[in-house]
Amino acid sequence: MNNAWILSGIGWFFPGVGHLLQGRVIRGLLIGTVIWTMFIIGVMSGGVYYPGFEFKDGPLLVILHVFALLGNGFGSIISFFLQTFPAKDVAASATFEYGGKFLEVAGLLNFLAIIDAFDIAVGRKE
Repeated sequence: MNNAWILSGIGWFFPGVGHLLQGRVIRGLLIGTVIWTMFIIGVMSGGVYYPGFEFKDGPLLVILHVFALLGNGFGSIISFFLQTFPAKDVAASATFEYGGKFLEVAGLLNFLAIIDAFDIAVGRKE
């Protein structure tokens, strides 16, 4: 597959697969493992319920948080689904805020992986 846009889209939806489709097996497995591990740690820590920002708290915080979560691709669908059924005392957990940051960082790392896969596909990077 040589279309950089399709590879980037697949890489966004399934982290690491964009690199795998280009024959970059080690890089793809490493990227996928790191991002999915961070995502799972974030979900298990109760991070899907964090931060609970509203536009009255500052629209920039909401936009940045949603943008970072959307970077998880398929994981963002999972996290948004889990948000609709919150656990009872999840905010009382000591790992609540850390989980939210794990999810955000996983999404932002996936955006970097998407850019990397795109650059490899168009020949700007080896």
